Parts: sequence; structure tokens; C-alpha cells
Amino acid sequence: MSLIPDEASKIEVTGATVDFYKLEKDAESTYYFDTSKCGPPDPMVNAVCGLKLIKGTSDKLVMINHKTPGGLFAKLGDDISYETQQTPEGLVKVLFSSNSSSDSATDLENISH
Repeated sequence: MSLIPDEASKIEVTGATVDFYKLEKDAESTYYFDTSKCGPPDPMVNAVCGLKLIKGTSDKLVMINHKTPGGLFAKLGDDISYETQQTPEGLVKVLFSSNSSSDSATDLENISH
């Protein structure tokens, strides 16, 4: 069972090493990617690619991973918020959103993988 909605469309994302999907609903986009079968540095690489899509917007990014990406969380500023959820399959689903009211800015260009 895929954790990416069937109605989401595959899109090209510069620098990504896995497939990305986009679902548009009520004038908001949610982007999805699954790195649950990938090893380092792919989860971080793809998360940064996805975060570039949503930074400064009201769009959302959903990451499916085999574990909580604690190393990534430590590199994010207050301008990127996230929520984690365990899935029944034993994976972690992370929902990222951009917080435009924050004074800090995550430098996505300089996050080391």
C-alpha cells in the first residue's frame, strides 16, 4: 500500500533522486516523496529539494521515510515547521510547512548532506 495518494501526479524536481508527486486541492499543493527504501544521503538530499518547493508558500511537503530524520530537523530554522506520524507499516510520515512569520531563515542551499 502506497502512502502517496493515487490522485497525485508525478512531477520532475531538480536534484531529486526519487520520484516526487504533487496533489492540488483548494488552491494548495501538497508534494510527496518516499525515501523509506533509501540510505543516506538520499533522504536529506530529497527533503532539501522538496523544501525548496514549499519555502515561502502555503504548500505542504510530505516525506515518507524509514525513520525520523533527526539530522535534518536539527538543520531547520523556525521558518520550516514539521509534524511526524508513525504509519501502520512502521514508517515515518513527516509533514513540512513553511512558516512565513518567522524571523529565522533556513539556508537550504548550504545544508550538507
